[in-house]
Amino acid sequence: MKRMVLGGLAEAVLAYDPEAATRWARQAVAEGIDPIEALNVLTDAIRQVGDGFETGELFLPELVGAAGAMQAAMPVLQEQIDRSGAVRQSLGVIVIGTVFGDIHTIGKTMVATLCAAEGFEVHDIGVNVTAEKFVDCIIATGADLVAISALMTMTVPEIRKVIRALEQKGLRDRVKVMVGGGGVTETFAEQVGADGYDPTAPGAAKLARKLVGK
Repeated sequence: MKRMVLGGLAEAVLAYDPEAATRWARQAVAEGIDPIEALNVLTDAIRQVGDGFETGELFLPELVGAAGAMQAAMPVLQEQIDRSGAVRQSLGVIVIGTVFGDIHTIGKTMVATLCAAEGFEVHDIGVNVTAEKFVDCIIATGADLVAISALMTMTVPEIRKVIRALEQKGLRDRVKVMVGGGGVTETFAEQVGADGYDPTAPGAAKLARKLVGK
């Protein structure tokens, strides 16, 4: 039964099926399956999709669909992890959001999902986020890394404001900054002093691991 449930979880992600993912996650809890083991199965599946995207075998709709399936299952498993007192080893704490004036969420949400799959504690603070809110959340969570997204060219300068706000609060030396989104380029990332840039969600998740040295 355990093998069937874990296989169902993986297949739900690979089939981009959030309803099935939720159903199998609940079944895993009902069967007493270790929620961390179940979460690791989801992680392996989403990585498989991410690798396919990077090699060009899969495309953005598939990546979005797989991320949606994983997002549907994760709260069920996380609730069981919290209830049981189990501890999943964390790679670090990430605050992620889309800058002020920009309400685009799909890319940011995918990065958040894939970073969570990698083992980070992720605090997704949404869209239209001011520099001040980024800083407040970094302080509140003790974040090791901040991921800043901007899709529109006109909102990209907001990234510079976030980095300056970190400098003003004396946080820049302890918090790694990675940037991305359709409006961002590697050249801009270098100009504003970001620690890293990647144009894809799977690449961003791998970059996060690299930035925290894991």
